[in-house]
Amino acid sequence: MTPAWSIHPDDWKPLLTARGLRAFRADQILQSLYRDWVMDWDAATTLPKDFRETLKAEFPLRVPEVLAQDRADDGTTKLLLGLSDGNSVETVVIPAKGRFTQCVSTQVGCAMGCAFCASGSKGLVRSLAADEIVAQVMTAQHLFASPENRRQGSGLCLTNLVVMGMGEPFANYDETLRALKVLNAGKGPNLGARHITLSTCGIVPGFARLAAEGYQFELSVSLHAPNDELRSRLMPVNKRWPIDELLAACRDYTRATGRVITFEYTLVKGLNDSRACAEELVRRLKTLPSCKVNLIPLSPVDHRPDFQTPDEATQLAFLDVLMKAHVQTMLRRSRGKDVAAACGQLRLRTAGKGGGVETPCRS
Repeated sequence: MTPAWSIHPDDWKPLLTARGLRAFRADQILQSLYRDWVMDWDAATTLPKDFRETLKAEFPLRVPEVLAQDRADDGTTKLLLGLSDGNSVETVVIPAKGRFTQCVSTQVGCAMGCAFCASGSKGLVRSLAADEIVAQVMTAQHLFASPENRRQGSGLCLTNLVVMGMGEPFANYDETLRALKVLNAGKGPNLGARHITLSTCGIVPGFARLAAEGYQFELSVSLHAPNDELRSRLMPVNKRWPIDELLAACRDYTRATGRVITFEYTLVKGLNDSRACAEELVRRLKTLPSCKVNLIPLSPVDHRPDFQTPDEATQLAFLDVLMKAHVQTMLRRSRGKDVAAACGQLRLRTAGKGGGVETPCRS
């Protein structure tokens, strides 16, 4: 069996032919999956019933169960999705004027152990298959696309996808890229490559692999500190690939692809938010041909009560140093904090405004 959402649209015809099935059905399958947005082969009524039974057996649609749906005051919605093996992941949809962004997960839990991130607080359970990543988008499509859009097959309601949920994408490279290629395909969901952003904590071998793909996906790198001593305290991955090696990979990536990397920098009160840190960060980034920086005030997480969000004056002072040094920088306001849906807050739980409820994970 090959899960349907893991199959690139261009591969349907050869797959059908190899199984002695009629290749012309491929276009009807793609219409059903990515224009009619079916979540069950029985709903693909343009296909003969006996063929639908074959599709169920050969190319199943593994639809996650929506275990919980938490909506923040700002409209951000976090979904807890149950997988076929009893595990669960979280995905977040973020509406804004003229855009509709979804943040998807690539693993159940995370092995990276970044100090300020809830996703890795209990370690890694397993990586997701490509169709489980695509299924997060399909589920959001069904929940948030208007009924009229779905009836008319007028396209994906999402405008942007960020691979910044639970897990490290480069630690699940093959399945993550397989999913993104499906989502990017013209006969698939047709989400533009430049509207898809991959985020990594700095697994250096992944940079060259991604550059060789030839896709125009955006790349975001979690930096969070300007020197090795501080970054290693926050991000254990730095002990394997320290900053100099990481920035060298970033330079190579930019030169090979022409794409500008965005660095994520979470501001933690009294730890990495000083003027000295800002000035050291400028010196580091000046070694790159070009880059952008997203400053992210810390979103509090339960497992690190000692980490606090700096006040607005400190945030603005840090921003001012970078801007005066002509580093393209944005001070980002994280969405969905009141339902634990902001940057670094995703974990195996559903959290309403009254608190969190742990969801058991099964290895």
